[in-house]
Amino acid sequence: MMLAMEIRPSLKFVTLGYLLCLLTEVAIGAIVYSYVADQRENTILALSVIPLVLVLFVAVRHIQRRATKITVLTDRLRYESGFFSKTTRTVELSKVQDVSVNQTLAQRMVNIGDISLETAGGSSRVVMSAIDRPQEAADHILELARAASKQ
Repeated sequence: MMLAMEIRPSLKFVTLGYLLCLLTEVAIGAIVYSYVADQRENTILALSVIPLVLVLFVAVRHIQRRATKITVLTDRLRYESGFFSKTTRTVELSKVQDVSVNQTLAQRMVNIGDISLETAGGSSRVVMSAIDRPQEAADHILELARAASKQ
């Protein structure tokens, strides 16, 4: 019996964004420190806004990433997205026909990728972007789908 699996988008690029915000803050802090002697307050205010905007952008991406997940159980797959209002889609694993993994060169370098699930029926496709170890997740879903279709 295989265990349930939870798939979430990767936080690798979000972490990199936070690191870049920190480095920007340090660089701007050094610039502001050098301008303090000159009393250029307009420049100081303008420079201090840049890290705030960057952190806000990264935080929004972080929340979006954490508000989306796929839970793979032994007999079904549940896709959930949304933070305040939530959308949930449940698919029987026996109806999963195809699992595709797409990776750009940059994604391959950090072992993330996009996963796409095709199901039997109408226009039924579940897509999740930028997940960690996408091929491992795809193989796990296909194994569970095969086991569910044999029952």
